[in-house]
Amino acid sequence: MGEVAVGGLVGIVLGAGSSTRLGQPKQLLPLGPRTVLSHVVGEAEASHLDRVVAVVGGGGADEVVRALTPSRATIARNDAYGTGCASSLLAGLDAAGECEAIVLLLGDMPGVSRDVIDTVVRTWRDERPWAAVTAYRDAIGHPFVFSAAAFPTLRELHGDKAVWKIVDREPASRVARIHLPQALPDDIDTWDDYLAVCSAFGFAPAARTTSSPL
Repeated sequence: MGEVAVGGLVGIVLGAGSSTRLGQPKQLLPLGPRTVLSHVVGEAEASHLDRVVAVVGGGGADEVVRALTPSRATIARNDAYGTGCASSLLAGLDAAGECEAIVLLLGDMPGVSRDVIDTVVRTWRDERPWAAVTAYRDAIGHPFVFSAAAFPTLRELHGDKAVWKIVDREPASRVARIHLPQALPDDIDTWDDYLAVCSAFGFAPAARTTSSPL
């Protein structure tokens, strides 16, 4: 157990994917002075997570890596992203190594601030459930926390929305709810989502470079 304790809590930012609904890599969209993914990674780095892993892969992956300027995060490549988001989780788990728990963050949800992360981390450390999800005012969402005891279950997952299957099937006594008063932050799947996020942050959006349908 000593090795596990040294690992602490590792944030895994899921930033792989092909952005098919958006029509261009959403990880590279500008959000103020940074890209969307750089913003998410930066918030994770500024939190009290012990370590941070950013998982990249999919469309424009090499450019995504070049655009990241991590201060303490490590980058993991997921070349099997086409098989579903569970493959990115597995790549993140491999990069995290032995640790007390992982904290899952979405690379397209920049509204999850360092304060949100710290509240979730602090609550998990106080209670240490098998797993935990963030219960916003209007919906459940990320960050998700999974203790080391849950890792074997995570490694059995396949395809998309795989982690949600655990949340849906397990009782609250096993997957705790960490309640926050704010609304669930928007994620970016479409161009309208991106415009809404830019508006919420007070940033001017980039010019659209694709005519792909929403």
